[in-house]
Amino acid sequence: MKKELLNTGVFCMLVAGWLSSTTVIAQSDPTGKKPITDSYAITNATVFTAPGQPGVKTTVLIKDGLIQGVGTNLNFPKDAKVIAGDSLFIYPGFLAGSSDVGITKPKDLERPDDFVSSNPPDELAGVTPWRSALDQFSIKDSKVDDLRKVGFSIVQILPEGGMIAGKAAIVMLGSEKSTNVIAENTALAASFRGSRGMYPGTAVGVMAKFREVYDNTELTSQRAQKYTTVSGSKRPEITPTYSAMQEVTSGQIPVIFSSSSELEVRRAISLQKEKGFKLILTGLEEYEAVIDVIKASGASVLVKLEIPDDKAIKAQKEDASEEVKALNARVKKSYDEALAQASKLEAAGIPFAFSTTGVKSGDIMKTIQTMIANGLSEKAAMAALTTNPASILGLSKVAGTIEKGKMANLIVSTDSLFAEDSQIKHMIIDGFIFDYETKAKKKASNDGKGDGSVKIEGNWDYTSESPAGSSGGTLIIKKDGSQYGGTISYDDPAGSGKASSDIKNVVLEGSTLSFSFDVNAGGMTIEVQVSGDVDSGSFKGTMTVGEFGSFPFEATLNPTLIANK
Repeated sequence: MKKELLNTGVFCMLVAGWLSSTTVIAQSDPTGKKPITDSYAITNATVFTAPGQPGVKTTVLIKDGLIQGVGTNLNFPKDAKVIAGDSLFIYPGFLAGSSDVGITKPKDLERPDDFVSSNPPDELAGVTPWRSALDQFSIKDSKVDDLRKVGFSIVQILPEGGMIAGKAAIVMLGSEKSTNVIAENTALAASFRGSRGMYPGTAVGVMAKFREVYDNTELTSQRAQKYTTVSGSKRPEITPTYSAMQEVTSGQIPVIFSSSSELEVRRAISLQKEKGFKLILTGLEEYEAVIDVIKASGASVLVKLEIPDDKAIKAQKEDASEEVKALNARVKKSYDEALAQASKLEAAGIPFAFSTTGVKSGDIMKTIQTMIANGLSEKAAMAALTTNPASILGLSKVAGTIEKGKMANLIVSTDSLFAEDSQIKHMIIDGFIFDYETKAKKKASNDGKGDGSVKIEGNWDYTSESPAGSSGGTLIIKKDGSQYGGTISYDDPAGSGKASSDIKNVVLEGSTLSFSFDVNAGGMTIEVQVSGDVDSGSFKGTMTVGEFGSFPFEATLNPTLIANK
């Protein structure tokens, strides 16, 4: 595991130099939230560049939101923030092929006085292909950060609406200060959702209406072309619906059809065969029986990133009657088959991605782990989160892997990503770093030893490296009852020798020690977070000083004090 540790020399440089400088924050950004530098170097991290590739200890260099290099002999810009990644794992940011994150539902329309339920206006009937998901999207929605903190950096958002809801868009889940829009009008969002109290009210009616709209759009396009080339031709009827649908009928964009069940999958593919449009199937939940049909269609596939509820399985009783046991066995069989569906897509050679529409972000990693436990390979799971959606969305040249020239959308975790105790510590999206608190998964040690062999009490001599050079100090850790405490010395930002501060929040997790302390700099209190790995009296890791970045450190437990204990 990996957290941050103090580097006092760096801290002194940051506080005494950068904080006192008027160039710390750009003059055009009075909020004080603009990054100090657009360059970052994450050194000696375990980097997984693509699905199926082994992790390699190396450095990732980032500048202006792009990956400038991946390797061990990179030249860093002078303004680069160096983040020691010795115990960190780096993966490409996830992509969702479809999502409702940040999307708000449009207001219901009032029915006009001359409303006829058998022939309602398109907008009332749920036929609104001119709408854009961007008009319903807010990056400030709390669900955006919920999805971001589990690894997602890019999503294709679908508008909320009826049978033809409107146009999708691809956005980054980046800073509120960025536009975040990658592409507009990327697909037409459709479903078999009927309209209440009017036509089309059923799935069969939706199919009929879709055919009608599609055919009329093609006819309108033909008449429009004839009108401009043949004298005396009748002027075609141009409507918002037909104008917006032309991107579909001309093959410019696909239809992304929400098809959760086997029947809906068959219906969507039937429409595709009949009309010839490009098809993306999204939100798949029950699809094992139609995997061959899906493969033959050539449609792109987005599986709902959710597994069935297991309450019915847990509620089964051992003393049930034979009839009930037989029923329970069928339920359990269906449940197990549902968990294994994704692995069967892999076995069939169908490259699929995921949809997060209607999914709880907090359940996503558990869902992926469950799919892997039921036969899906880790390589296929990672591909479904990275390279496959990048291909489906047309972003393979800029996203999906960690390569020079691609967008710097990265996951930084404490362990290999699908490990049970792994946690995402940082998300890097479009050059911005989002920090997330990592919590202990196991009970902390209270006796000075994490697993019976790691000792932390005593005096530690530490040194730190930064662009300003080397510096050092003393870290003293003591046991006070069932808690840890102590002090740490550092170069006084005021320039008057050494200063010290009490350490707090001291936790030993296995061989990982973490703590924090406060430093006063010119009347401003800054919290420094500290963490690193302990091994036989050696302490190695990184530090984080507020928004100034992370830096490497090394510390040694004083052997004389060990002998005197």
